[in-house]
Amino acid sequence: MVLNMWDFETGQRRDMEDGDLVNDTVELSSLLPLGDGNESQLFFSAASASALDFPVNPWDIMLCLSGTVIACENALVVAIIVYTPTLRAPMFVLIGSLATADLLAGVGLILNFAFQYLTSSDTVNLVTVGFLVASFTASVSSLLAITVDRYFSLYNALTYFSEKTLHCVHLMMVGTWGVSLCLGLLPVLGWNCLEEPSTCSIVRPLTRMHVTVLAASFFVVFGLMLCLYFKICKIVCRHAHQIALQQHFFSTSHLVATKKGVSTLAIILGTFGASWLPFAVYCLVGRQEYPEVYTYATLLPATYNSMINPIIYAYRNTDIQRALSVLFYGCFQVNASYRSRSPSEV
Repeated sequence: MVLNMWDFETGQRRDMEDGDLVNDTVELSSLLPLGDGNESQLFFSAASASALDFPVNPWDIMLCLSGTVIACENALVVAIIVYTPTLRAPMFVLIGSLATADLLAGVGLILNFAFQYLTSSDTVNLVTVGFLVASFTASVSSLLAITVDRYFSLYNALTYFSEKTLHCVHLMMVGTWGVSLCLGLLPVLGWNCLEEPSTCSIVRPLTRMHVTVLAASFFVVFGLMLCLYFKICKIVCRHAHQIALQQHFFSTSHLVATKKGVSTLAIILGTFGASWLPFAVYCLVGRQEYPEVYTYATLLPATYNSMINPIIYAYRNTDIQRALSVLFYGCFQVNASYRSRSPSEV
């Protein structure tokens, strides 16, 4: 019997007899690790990568590079907020929480890359995947907390800088990190597919049910953010209209400020949705039998959200820019009196 097979060395198809097929199969089996043929894994093993003449999977390299950039960006934000006494307003507490979550996500991507090619332990794989789940969940949840804070800064502008607001922020942080930690510990505590490969999802060793819960949680968060930002737009437009009535005209500066505010909200939601929606949708419709490239192609843009977050929420803030100037130059003097701004002014 003659079979058409693909020759990886020449990049062309060639005809093979049954005997040749058996011999080549034996040679190939000596290179590949033993395991369930139907088992879908998110990451290539080093042995299988070498069989394809690639010492390291390029997708893993891109994820590691993404994690490195994420860790560096957010480590700087965390350092600025921690070592600047004036950045203690509720808004900066939440920005610090977001930067910490993204920092941990970046570190998790780096560790996952390192452990993947240094050890093949299932325990290490469970820990690193759980660490990434907790970090990215905390990042998404922190974005929702920032949205809630911005809404209350406009809805309750007169009482925003009160102890009650700070207590609410602390409660949101406890809830954010508590839920994230629980979701991250689930694979380690036994909710995984190592013993039942048929229940694996597109992200091994997470089960399909676990990935479905994570995806559904994302859609809930995204829906709440859409609703809150829509209400924020209504409040901003109403304030602009009230100012126009008081001054008997709608000045160009007010129009520009209103458009800028609405554009900023659109950028925030657009970036968040474009980053996470493809992966969340694929978590619901994907199966472990699907090619791994689909998982990589949707997961990599999701990591970019943690790369963009510090630019949107931190580096555009004038107070953080002032702290950066002090950090890098040490000679930037601020003579004007300081007043911590509310999120509605950012």
